[in-house]
Amino acid sequence: MYKITIISGDGIGKEVMEAGENLLDHLDIEFSFNYGIAGYECFKETGSTLPKDTIKKAKKSDAVLFGATTSTPGQPSPIIELRKILDTYANLRPIKSYPGVKSVYNNIDMLIVRENTEGIYSQIEYKNKDKLIAERKITRKASKKISEMAFKQCLNLNKKKVTCVHKAKVLKKTDGIFKDIFYKIGEKYPTIIKNDHTIDDAAYYMVKKPQKYNVIVTSNLFGDILSDEGAGLIGGLGIAPSGNIGDKYGLFEPVHGSGPDIAGKNIANPSSMILSIAMMMNYFKEYEYEHKITKSVAKVLKEGKTVTPDLGGTAKTFEMGKEIIKNLEEF
Repeated sequence: MYKITIISGDGIGKEVMEAGENLLDHLDIEFSFNYGIAGYECFKETGSTLPKDTIKKAKKSDAVLFGATTSTPGQPSPIIELRKILDTYANLRPIKSYPGVKSVYNNIDMLIVRENTEGIYSQIEYKNKDKLIAERKITRKASKKISEMAFKQCLNLNKKKVTCVHKAKVLKKTDGIFKDIFYKIGEKYPTIIKNDHTIDDAAYYMVKKPQKYNVIVTSNLFGDILSDEGAGLIGGLGIAPSGNIGDKYGLFEPVHGSGPDIAGKNIANPSSMILSIAMMMNYFKEYEYEHKITKSVAKVLKEGKTVTPDLGGTAKTFEMGKEIIKNLEEF
């Protein structure tokens, strides 16, 4: 039995989570669910965007499934805080084009491995007289761990190359360490091609020739930007899943936000959530179910008959979710 903490959050987070839970109910695996709250609605109710009880439940689980939250002015991001608390230091963001989905290229298949706990997202900000300062924290320890993760993912995915993305020409100490450690760790993986690009070059080639990349490893802010850029290339955030992996915990979430403009309409694309569940199956080493889920999503996307408005269809969230579930037995 796997213990899963469910945190739906705000807006469409609740709608796609319902589709995700429905899918989990149809898998021949035993799950035990705990439910936690987080986000803007939670703050209005409890005064906290991430209550201690939710953290406690997350720490007692085998994995956390997270929906989406609305930004709360003056309060920390609950997903960023939870990543740090659980030390899920690696954010894995697959960027894959699917037949049937309108995209810039039809042959993109890469993975962005983003360091999740440091960089400018360390949220170390303060005022010094008339200046507002944000510190960018990069450590050797975290740089080693994220590089190791990138090379291991490259091997697991049977890919050939890992590219380190940085700005070491300008940020000579912080990104200099990040780049140097990448190549040092890379010596342990002689069969993998290793190279590096500056963040501006990487942003350019992501648009111009994304096929150059197999696995990208980078720091927090750069990874956040590149992964959303990548989602734009393949048809949108609705088909962009993610997994946050640490030595002890796994935290899985769709990439999109809480979508307040469409919340309550039940038209949010559940694919990102369901593909995040597939990543959770991989984390549990339930590879058969990972395969079933990803193939079923791909089939529904290719057919294009029961898809949500962002994909050109008219289906509701639950209708697309049911169609994906219906196809599971084919694989």
